[in-house]
Amino acid sequence: QTFSKMGAHYHCIICSATITRRSDMIGHINRHVNKGETESRFITVPAPKSSLEVLKESATDVQVLPNYATPHKTDSYFNPKMKLNRQLIFCALAVLAEERSPIECLDAFGATGIMGLQWAKHLGSSVKVTINDCNENSVTMIQENCHLNKMKVKLNIKEEDHDEAVGDEEGNTDTIEVTKMDANVIMHLRSFDFIHLDPFGTSVNYLDSAFRNVRNLGIVSLTSTDISSLYAKAQHVALRHYGCNIVRTEYYKELAARIVIAAVTRAAARCNKGIEVLLAVALEHFVLVVVRVLRGPSPADDSARKIRYLIHCQWCEERIFQKEGNMVEENPYQQLPCDCHGSMPGKTAVALGPLWSGPLFNTGFLRRMLFEAVQYGLDEAQPLLKTLVCEAECTTSKHFSTHSPYDENKQEECGVYIKTPNTAAESYLLQGKRRSDEVIRSAAKRQKSENSAEHPAFYYNIHRHSIKGMNMPKLNKFLNYLSEAGYRVSRTHFDPMGVRTSAPLAQFKTILMKYSTPTYTVGQAEGPVHLNEGVLAEQVQAAATVKAEDVEFLEDDKSGVTAAMFTNDYPTHCAAD
Repeated sequence: QTFSKMGAHYHCIICSATITRRSDMIGHINRHVNKGETESRFITVPAPKSSLEVLKESATDVQVLPNYATPHKTDSYFNPKMKLNRQLIFCALAVLAEERSPIECLDAFGATGIMGLQWAKHLGSSVKVTINDCNENSVTMIQENCHLNKMKVKLNIKEEDHDEAVGDEEGNTDTIEVTKMDANVIMHLRSFDFIHLDPFGTSVNYLDSAFRNVRNLGIVSLTSTDISSLYAKAQHVALRHYGCNIVRTEYYKELAARIVIAAVTRAAARCNKGIEVLLAVALEHFVLVVVRVLRGPSPADDSARKIRYLIHCQWCEERIFQKEGNMVEENPYQQLPCDCHGSMPGKTAVALGPLWSGPLFNTGFLRRMLFEAVQYGLDEAQPLLKTLVCEAECTTSKHFSTHSPYDENKQEECGVYIKTPNTAAESYLLQGKRRSDEVIRSAAKRQKSENSAEHPAFYYNIHRHSIKGMNMPKLNKFLNYLSEAGYRVSRTHFDPMGVRTSAPLAQFKTILMKYSTPTYTVGQAEGPVHLNEGVLAEQVQAAATVKAEDVEFLEDDKSGVTAAMFTNDYPTHCAAD
């Protein structure tokens, strides 16, 4: 009977759909045939030039196909919604170009080549751009877009070092190298200072290759668009791709960023490299992570120690990272600040992860990114970068101050002092392995005393913890109340109504209750009414006294009319109940 209930099922090789009935499968295949989706994957047909559209973004023109916004129907996918993502990556590359010049950068998944063209057009001679794609139609379109922007092309379509130059054979600054290889192959063959990975979906299949030959103090950025698994909608896929056990929480976006960073850390550690997280952004369509690479087994060990499990209470949404060590604790619930396990029956918490437990931002790098965004006129990235700087420092926007991007106090990143305009070129990179290791160790000692200044992990949603029947204060006022109570507090880009604070959840709820006002109050004056503990106790006691008198009155009166009148005048959901 078990086998008869399962029945036969069919798999579509075009869209990977699983269909039970044979007749439904035939209709499903016919729809693919009518749309022309059965031929585009196997036959390479160049699109007619009359059907191409020209789009402009950040002073860069690109030709796209009419169905450029549908990745399954076009070879040159272009998403206008990812403009903010491209601007953030450009700012990170511009900061790296100020540290060393020239740098070799790779756009591993070029598609239309829009990102690499923006790098070469705005940064000029400080970068050597390589745009790669494994699809022949995409490579052809990248070449046409380079000529459209008056850029010379150096074509490399083989896995060996035989290049075919189109234009000048010299290493001209306006020359863009276009390669037709698998992304893993080109990253295994060559070394780069800056690598960006933006595949369609997860990027875990390319992390080992990215960290194999990336240069010391280089930057690896990756954009993950598999938000269904990262945002806990497909938890089995997250377990398969990232090896993480997750559930849907109020801080699911930050959880997604920490999942990706944990996978990046493990891939870098396998290549004897450590990482320093410079930026982690999780928005509606993507998760962007930018890390700096530190060569050596010691940085790799330090980064690997920051991968831990998270204990999450399913009743009150309190959370805390597990303590370091391999010893098994008798009662792991004792690590949680809440007492839900003692007051609730059964198991109340779950272990999520393994996750990255370190900081998600580098304040000095974000300030210099903001400076580059202002310099190049990237208006969409500036508000987000300001929010990220406030979030990294865990301060409110009114205390935000824009210092010079080359402030000496902000130059220490990853244990290395970055070059400033007033210093020589040799000041940021010491020659010799032993001397550079000594710099990293001494800087790590100095950073241990500054660990308390790191931003708190995770955030709380003010709507999720609001009290029923009470009007909560405005978000900015509530941030001031938490700050006056002595806690570090800031807003977060992960959630527009989220609050990142060092206060535990119990104190968070207490302050929220203190400054909330009742929804309906008799004779309420204009303006906010602050409920302190004394006033609240007097109101409850007075309501209880009135309730007791009414009960005595009901006992004396035997008629049902008076009882009905009392029921209409005093509903059962009053404060005494």
